[in-house]
Amino acid sequence: MPTKKIIVLRFSAMGDVAMVASVLKELVEQNPDIELIMVSRKAFEPFFSTIDRLSFHAIDPKHEHKGFWGLFRLFKALRRYKPYAVADLHDNIRSRIISAFFRSSGTKIKRIDKGRKEKKALTRQNHKQLVQLKPTVERYADVFRALHFKIKLAHQLQREQTSIPAKAKQWFTETEAKRIGIAPFAQHIYKVYPLEKMKQVIAGLNKLGYKLFIFGGGKEEAEIALQWEQEFEQVHSAIGLFSLKEELDLIAHLDVILSMDSSGMHMASLMGVPVISIWGPTHPYAGFLGYGQSIDDCIQIAHPNRPNSIYGNKPCLCGVKACMDLIEPEVVIQKIKSKLENG
Repeated sequence: MPTKKIIVLRFSAMGDVAMVASVLKELVEQNPDIELIMVSRKAFEPFFSTIDRLSFHAIDPKHEHKGFWGLFRLFKALRRYKPYAVADLHDNIRSRIISAFFRSSGTKIKRIDKGRKEKKALTRQNHKQLVQLKPTVERYADVFRALHFKIKLAHQLQREQTSIPAKAKQWFTETEAKRIGIAPFAQHIYKVYPLEKMKQVIAGLNKLGYKLFIFGGGKEEAEIALQWEQEFEQVHSAIGLFSLKEELDLIAHLDVILSMDSSGMHMASLMGVPVISIWGPTHPYAGFLGYGQSIDDCIQIAHPNRPNSIYGNKPCLCGVKACMDLIEPEVVIQKIKSKLENG
């Protein structure tokens, strides 16, 4: 059977790229005649390591592929794959320039429809249209449908079988213990549940005897996680200890993840792990709920000014107290407990 090579463009952000991987898994399963060339940042390669018939081609936008001529250099390298088509799942300046190069050489191009108009209607203050928009993963899938490939997303979590990283095996000696991953940080501060309240959640879960693993963040976040680790017996900080692949392997062995509207949720989805997610100025209706996750596992308050942001880069407009601050720690604890007990 002849193979059609598809170049897939999605450079950032981390959670969005992880969602692409969830879609590509099903795409190759349903289309045995295609081969994929995923173009993204080198750091995100582990998201795609288990997908059949997929090659990863790294973009280096700060050095080798910087500027117009850098992108032309990338185009020349990608052209050697002799692609049947280009699937632009990003729709930013870089992806449009690369697409233009390919279009001029006669290659088919299809680009994501991000639904900007309906997202604006969802987040505006006046005459807000609070309706479920098309999930981002379906918008990705639509690009391949436009290229005449069949793809029907199952929207079901599927556990990945991985080995526990060697450095984490010490945390898995108690086979009966329930293990919870906590991803308490996010790129935008407005998406972060107040850390003092998160500490109360951790204290409550620690008291219940659950094993807790803190994920995600840089040096400053690692210091916070270390303080929690020192204060609570059941808490272990994984920040800075593992590569991305090892972190994904560790997540695959957890029972549930507590996350913001952030990459932690999408990494858990990729490994087939259920997520309890906390939402502030953003909303799962915008289409960024983790693949296969349930809206019933989202914790959020009802307020006429929610949502007011798609990406979480704008402060909450819910009044004196931010919508995140109106969510009590006990609500989060009970939601997790119920999930672990009832599935």
